[in-house]
Amino acid sequence: MSFHESATDIELEDGHILKATLRNEDGDEQESTLDLNGIIGNDNGQFYWEGENFHESASDVSFDREGDDELPILRAVLGNMDGEGQDADINLAERITNINGELVFQ
Repeated sequence: MSFHESATDIELEDGHILKATLRNEDGDEQESTLDLNGIIGNDNGQFYWEGENFHESASDVSFDREGDDELPILRAVLGNMDGEGQDADINLAERITNINGELVFQ
């Protein structure tokens, strides 16, 4: 299950740490964090999964729940190979799930 469907209080700390309150299998709520720098990279100004350290080349990093489904979208301006900033976004629901109350990258 995508984490945002069972989460409350989703926020981004320090521009790269995803934090949320999630329900576990017993229905109890617990706080979980996931460092996005360990799973998202910058490929010439675009986010990509299974990368790392996107935050080192990012500015204007923001997070919001968007659309009718309240999808968790990470946005930033990422530097490309020419040193120019590119607007980039990534849907965190694509690969981050809630496994028994923990944020997990899959």
